[in-house]
Amino acid sequence: MKTSWRGASMVATAASVLVLTTACGQDNATTPSSAAQNVGATAAAGDYGSVTAGAGTGAGNGYGADGSQASSAPTAAASPAGELSVAKNPELGSVLTDKAGLTLYRFDADTANPPKSNCNGDCATTWPPVPADDATAGAGIDKALLGEVTRADGTKQLTVGGWPAYRYAKDVNSGDVNGQGVGGKWFALAPNGKKASGSSSAGLSTRKDAKLGEIVVDRNGMTVYRFVKDKAWPKSVSNCTGACLEKWPAVAPVEASDTKGVEKKGLMGFTRSDGVKQMTVDCWPIYTFSGDKAAGETNGQGVGGTWYAVRPDGKLVGASK
Repeated sequence: MKTSWRGASMVATAASVLVLTTACGQDNATTPSSAAQNVGATAAAGDYGSVTAGAGTGAGNGYGADGSQASSAPTAAASPAGELSVAKNPELGSVLTDKAGLTLYRFDADTANPPKSNCNGDCATTWPPVPADDATAGAGIDKALLGEVTRADGTKQLTVGGWPAYRYAKDVNSGDVNGQGVGGKWFALAPNGKKASGSSSAGLSTRKDAKLGEIVVDRNGMTVYRFVKDKAWPKSVSNCTGACLEKWPAVAPVEASDTKGVEKKGLMGFTRSDGVKQMTVDCWPIYTFSGDKAAGETNGQGVGGTWYAVRPDGKLVGASK
């Protein structure tokens, strides 16, 4: 690629999630972390299939059409990234795009130190890797953050801050962000390689809704929901999997210190049976709704008599449970 790695390491901020083992009965909680990044390092050969798909299939698991990761065959040639740009999204803030304006994404199952892609086979069809060749840094992008990683099929993939970069097959037009939050594992890339997060001051906070009262929202102001078929005791259990999870994306874990107005009791992350990392409030798994297209919408309220917005103490709005 035209932009070379200067040999410097990028140090990503380690994130941790408050663990309240007594409150939720969790044996262990998910603690997202990252360390110094050696951008451009080669992925370990033969280890691309180490991430297994969970219950259910399709994009709801963050994988390809059949949930598999099994193939190391070369993927179809993708169009060059060209000069990367920074686009402004009303919900996500600054988002990294390619020369065509298509959003670039990162995958939670990948690693940045060392850079390594765990999206192969059908996964790489749904989430085409961005070629490293011809990728250059446009305005507002530090070219030192751009690098490359050798995939299991031998092709070179662009990395940003160490994270392998992808496009999403369902993004058709410039500015589309249909891949945001899919399976609780896929997120738009910010120019610094982190997840695009908008301008909210907290990962979880509250807002006053005219009809529902005080409710919990995520970093982007999107309404947070609970599923009545989930469990909080003796440990957090989500019963929304497969296609359900595509419709109701799991809220990724955030630090307790990155919340405002939400009660700290039972505020923690956990790893679901399908491997997705999810946040809880009062030990109850929380989600957003794909039918909410903008901050402030509450289209998921009461859906199916099983989905409800969440109060700051974790209780449901408009339901007894």
